[in-house]
Amino acid sequence: MAAAADGLGSIAIDTTQLNMSVTDPTAWATAMNNLGMVPVGLAGQQLVTDLPPPSTRERPPGCKTVFVGGLPENATEEIIQEVFEQCGDITAIRKSKKNFCHIRFAEEFMVDKAIYLSGYRMRLGSSTDKKDSGRLHVDFAQARDDFYEWECKQRMLAREERHRRKMEEDRLRPPSPPAIMHYSEHEATLLAEKLKDDSKFSEAITVLLTWIERGEVNRRSANQFYSMVQSANSHVRRLMNEKATHEQEMEQAKESFKNALTGILTQFEQIVAVFNASTRQKAWDHFSKAQRKNIDIWRKHSEELRNAHSEQLMGIRREEEMEMSDDDSSDNPTKKLRVDESALTAQAYALKEENDSLRWQLDAYRNEVELLKQEKGQLFRTEESLTKDQQLQFLQQTMQGMQQQLLSIQEELNSKKSELEQAKEEQTHTQARLKVLQEQLKSAKELAEINGHDESQANEINVLTVALVNQEREKNSEKRSQGLKSEKEALLIGIISTFLHVHPFGANIEYLWSYMQQLDSRISANEIEMLLMRLPRMFKQEFTGVGATLEKRWKFCAFEGIKTT
Repeated sequence: MAAAADGLGSIAIDTTQLNMSVTDPTAWATAMNNLGMVPVGLAGQQLVTDLPPPSTRERPPGCKTVFVGGLPENATEEIIQEVFEQCGDITAIRKSKKNFCHIRFAEEFMVDKAIYLSGYRMRLGSSTDKKDSGRLHVDFAQARDDFYEWECKQRMLAREERHRRKMEEDRLRPPSPPAIMHYSEHEATLLAEKLKDDSKFSEAITVLLTWIERGEVNRRSANQFYSMVQSANSHVRRLMNEKATHEQEMEQAKESFKNALTGILTQFEQIVAVFNASTRQKAWDHFSKAQRKNIDIWRKHSEELRNAHSEQLMGIRREEEMEMSDDDSSDNPTKKLRVDESALTAQAYALKEENDSLRWQLDAYRNEVELLKQEKGQLFRTEESLTKDQQLQFLQQTMQGMQQQLLSIQEELNSKKSELEQAKEEQTHTQARLKVLQEQLKSAKELAEINGHDESQANEINVLTVALVNQEREKNSEKRSQGLKSEKEALLIGIISTFLHVHPFGANIEYLWSYMQQLDSRISANEIEMLLMRLPRMFKQEFTGVGATLEKRWKFCAFEGIKTT
């Protein structure tokens, strides 16, 4: 073992023996340089790797193992480890009986250092025996452990890359909307409270829209959904107010921007004035040629910026003038005549509401008819199907009746609109006649003063004009009131007045109709309501309740008119 240790330093390229002290690193390096070979570092020295590596096979991925051939037959694992451990930490040495071995290093870069030992001649001690010398051949080796570690490392890197991409996608992905709860009466009550809150309105309106699209609205929940829709409608005014405030802020920002732009333009004008003053001959002659050139460039640049800002400011002012002209055109509409149309407008509003309710009922009946048709197609022709046919016929008849009622209500609405237009025309006609009479009165007074008539004639003219005006008013009142058409209507008015006088808090039209049907089964609720609308001084309509409990009631108010007069 001692002989092997002494012979570790004697590594040469040629068969020529070099008799020198192995422990002298300087002598060893000098001898290797004289031979034109790269010296191998001894203990405590680094390998010289300036030359390119020798030719080898293709390097396997993740290679940490090298093949070493041409070893001396007497070389042991300890000698091989001492020679190659200067390249790095060795984890395993697998030596064969046929003068070669496999050395596995801890890292991949250590293999690159070991490759440089290829081509060196190794001799053990000073022996000339062939078993103690050999030419080294170092090459890459393909080991399963290296490939397995390389695959594990690649998989780990791929996992890290996937994790990084997922984290990046999660960071850039917009947040998912919250889950919408299912409809229930308790959830609907909570949602109605949220709809009244301005801060939770956007979240609540999304839930309401989802419920409606899911088809949660039915006969049982229709009133609850109607109240929630009404609550959503109450936010329209708030949104319009917010829009108005934002528009006001925008106008203020425009005004501040215009003022700032005006100040900037003023400063540009001053700078351009300074440049123009500098270019005059009195001051221009004292500047050098380079200074004049710079001043000219600065002046042109400032004039371009000033012109651009001036055009921008003029564009803003033109837009303001156009907006002002639009406002002036919209602020001067033709003044409309004010007509006493309270009764007619109330009737039109009531007819519209009844029209809408009838249309909704008609849609509901149509849906039921379609459902019945589907069930009829799925079931066989049995007794149940016959009853469903009867129900279908009944629903069709009711639907036709509702359509007829709808058409009659639309005709009444059109007639009321025509009456309203006639009343407006009559009022304009009476106002025109009053103006003509006033002008005639003025002219008659002037003639009386010129001709010297006494005051009695002027009073007679005034009395005549007042009489004409009263006649016109009486005619208009007769046209508007349109007295009762028959004795039956007078009887109905008396009965209804007595019934409503007994009920001071009023009664809805269904309650009143049920009472009147006991007296006359042929009368309809529509006739009663039209009769009440024709007499606004005797009967008035009021709305009671909130949301889904909103109800229309009629009250008797004839005695109130007598008290006020």
